[in-house]
Amino acid sequence: MAPSPGPFRIDVFTLFPEVIDHYVDASILGRARVQGYLDIRTHDVRDAATGPHRSVDDAPFGGGAGMVLAPDPVFASVESVAASEEGMPRPLVLLTPSGRRFDQREAHRLADLEGGFSLLCGRYEGVDQRVADHLVDEELSVGDYVLAGGELAALVVVESVARLVPGVLGNERSADEESFSAGLLEYPQFTRPASFRGWEVPDVLRSGDHGRVEEWRRVQSLVRTLRLRPDLVEARGGLSDQEVRLLVEHDEVQLLRDHGYH
Repeated sequence: MAPSPGPFRIDVFTLFPEVIDHYVDASILGRARVQGYLDIRTHDVRDAATGPHRSVDDAPFGGGAGMVLAPDPVFASVESVAASEEGMPRPLVLLTPSGRRFDQREAHRLADLEGGFSLLCGRYEGVDQRVADHLVDEELSVGDYVLAGGELAALVVVESVARLVPGVLGNERSADEESFSAGLLEYPQFTRPASFRGWEVPDVLRSGDHGRVEEWRRVQSLVRTLRLRPDLVEARGGLSDQEVRLLVEHDEVQLLRDHGYH
C-alpha cells in the first residue's frame, strides 16, 4: 500500500499570527488540522525585526501619509523559515490590492500545488517595493477595496483553497457542487420543515426522483446566475445550446430574452 500523502501546507507571514491561528483552529479548518489534512503555520514578521522597539515600518521616501512595511524584517523572516530544516513552501504570494484577482480558478490552482504555498500579509500603506520585486513569487488581491492589512485576505485564500484539499470537507462532492465550481452560482438549498410560515419546499425536492432533482437544481443554478451574476455566464462563453433548451423547457423564455437569447 502506498503511503498516504502528508498534510497540505500553507505558511502565513504576518504581524498578527494570533488572528490567523484563532480562525484556522475553528470549525472545518480546525478539524482538518487535527486530522492531519492541513498544516497551516504562522510566522510573526515582528520576530525578525531588530532594535529595541522591534519596529517593522518606516515613513515612505518622498513623503506621504502613513507608514510602509520595511523590507528588512520581511526578508529576514522569510529567509529564516526558508533556511530551516523543513524549509517553506513556494510560491510565496503577497496579498495586495495591486495583485491579480483571486477567484475560484486561482483557488484550484493553489490547491493543486504539490508542496503547498506561502502567503505574505501586507500592512499599513503598503510593503516596500523591493519585497514585491525580489522576494515574493506573485501577488494576489481578494477584491477592489482597501483593508487595514492582509490577514483577512489571507484567511479568504486559506479557506477557499483548504476546502479543495481532499479530506478537508469529508464529502468530496461538496467542493464540486458549490458556487463557482462550474462557473455558475449554486442552486437554492432547503431543509426541514417542509412548510415554514406558509412557505413550501418545492415538491420536486421531496419527490424522491433523483433525475428530476438534478435537473431542477441545474435549472435553478442557471436561473440564479443569469439573474444575479450574468457576468459569470459571459465569462464562461455564454449558455450552451443544451442549457438554452433546458431553460425553454422550464418556461424561462422571458429570462433568456432579457439576456439576449432568442
